[in-house]
Amino acid sequence: MKTQTPKHKSTSDERGFTLIETTIALLVMLVGALACASLFVFSVQNNVGGSERALAMAVAQQELEQIRSVKYDDSTLNVATTTATVISGGRNYTVQRAVTSETNTDGSAKQLKRITITVTPQSAGPIWTRTSVVLVTLRSTLSSGSYLVSQ
Repeated sequence: MKTQTPKHKSTSDERGFTLIETTIALLVMLVGALACASLFVFSVQNNVGGSERALAMAVAQQELEQIRSVKYDDSTLNVATTTATVISGGRNYTVQRAVTSETNTDGSAKQLKRITITVTPQSAGPIWTRTSVVLVTLRSTLSSGSYLVSQ
């Protein structure tokens, strides 16, 4: 029995990738890579914005704790709006404190003050990374009145 060796096909039948097919594949991969790169940049910016808001919340909570530590009739709780710049974590924040007196529906004064603290990061970057944090609380007196707080 005679074994035959397979005949090789002619070189004209053997084909690889053409230059056009390779270029199209590279373009498809480039579009995917650019989409991933833009998503990466967006996520980094979003994380920076979240970090700024978290630090701003910490600054607002510190301001609120300072207010809670003073007596109701302390000058810190006078009805007014104050603005200051605070540095925390190496970053600057604008802190606005607004103290207002609450009144009853008949116009008489309550022994109650509304305190609003707004903290805004001043860092560089897109405006949406500098979103303000707002904390609102009420503070009452220990003396008798429409809002008596027992000890």
